[in-house]
Amino acid sequence: MPQRPHIAYLIEPRFPGGTSAAVAAELRAVEPLVRPAVHDAASMMFPDRAVAPVLTDALTDLALPLILGEGPVSAEMVVVHNPAFLKFQADLRRRIFCRDLVVVTHENFLRRGAVEAFDIGKCLDALDRASLALAKWLAPVSPSNRATIETWLAAEPGRARRWRLTPTDWFNIVDQPRRPPASCPRDRRGRLSRPGWEKFPAPADLDLCFPPSAEANLILGADHLLGAGLARPHWRLVPFGTLPVASFFGEIDFLVHFTAPGWRESFGRVLAEGIAAGKVVLSDPETASNFGGAVIGCQPLQIDALIGHYVAEPAAYRDQVLRAQALLERYSPAAFRQMLAAFAAPARRLAA
Repeated sequence: MPQRPHIAYLIEPRFPGGTSAAVAAELRAVEPLVRPAVHDAASMMFPDRAVAPVLTDALTDLALPLILGEGPVSAEMVVVHNPAFLKFQADLRRRIFCRDLVVVTHENFLRRGAVEAFDIGKCLDALDRASLALAKWLAPVSPSNRATIETWLAAEPGRARRWRLTPTDWFNIVDQPRRPPASCPRDRRGRLSRPGWEKFPAPADLDLCFPPSAEANLILGADHLLGAGLARPHWRLVPFGTLPVASFFGEIDFLVHFTAPGWRESFGRVLAEGIAAGKVVLSDPETASNFGGAVIGCQPLQIDALIGHYVAEPAAYRDQVLRAQALLERYSPAAFRQMLAAFAAPARRLAA
């Protein structure tokens, strides 16, 4: 860029899980390009929750203050992450003045059966009313996320006239150190997500993914399973946030991640983290498609055979991990800065 742009972030910094981790990684990645202002949206979604530790760490490391209050947010570009934080209030309660308003859509707009995932219109309308901008953008985090937004906009012509789709995805940044694959993988399986029933498949599918025959079955984020008494003697159930992620990955060789039938990950940040940690990652075909072959798409019934293959063929395990890690470069901080520079370029704005 010929000069450093002025960018402000308006975020709900209390989101657990992937949203806050993605924002923290983005702030770290853009620092060579911008010195962003970071504003606390302080929504009614999390009235009593503290700021996510991953964001606190990033703000401290970058010496960025979290700007409190309800004053206006003004910049060349204002980035809002995950508009779902507005679903429990009628208005944003502040004004936004910018050239480009970018709303990063961390959640799929539609679930299976074309059912809205949340009151999307209400959240976007609140941002629309609160902002004066030359262009208002919806920024998908993955190809599958983009598809749900395109379908939703096609049924909302009035809103489609006010909101454009960014030309490229506003992807999650994966900057974890690359760990080498195990030379002799074992049948040690794991699953990691924030708590929430929508994040978990049916018990029958959990049994297929984490059977007694496995050497280890570690489920981190199992708060709801523990609360409901849904446990098996061969499962190790750990509440969310009580085991360091690095320790979790150190105890498994295969990350197995399926969700409830009506829910799909919009990106699947934990899958990318599993690849970086040197693990073979398996998920449903739709979620796996976001990663271009880095994640193995399959069904729960196929898990045993696939894991058996990779345990018996360490070379195949190694090749899958190294190939997947090479594909992660498309989510690097450098790739994100390149995307942001292209999006903010004057020639792009004139052509839009």
